Amino acid sequence: MVVYGHLIDPGHDEQYYREHIKVAAPYCSIVAGMPLMFLAGWWVAGWWEGQFAVKTALVVWLAYALIDTAVLVAAGLTTRIAILFAVSFLTKLGAVYLGALVGSHRA
Repeated sequence: MVVYGHLIDPGHDEQYYREHIKVAAPYCSIVAGMPLMFLAGWWVAGWWEGQFAVKTALVVWLAYALIDTAVLVAAGLTTRIAILFAVSFLTKLGAVYLGALVGSHRA
């Protein structure tokens, strides 16, 4: 939001940016989450070899998914948000898996 407020669309009051983030946050989570989860899988896979590296990366994703789901449920879930976060969870699952595969081959 800082980049958006200072570089892309500056000059609005705080409420304008608060409303924008309500719409943009799920999409930002999908776009930014994929490379971050790939790096997490790659990093964790460097600790172990083979299938154990992949399983450990999947545990990292599961911990993330459980925490994020709890936050979403506590905040109140709409159908639109539930669908967007399902997409987000699935893309992050794929990213962490691929990161673990790449990382386990470098180890």
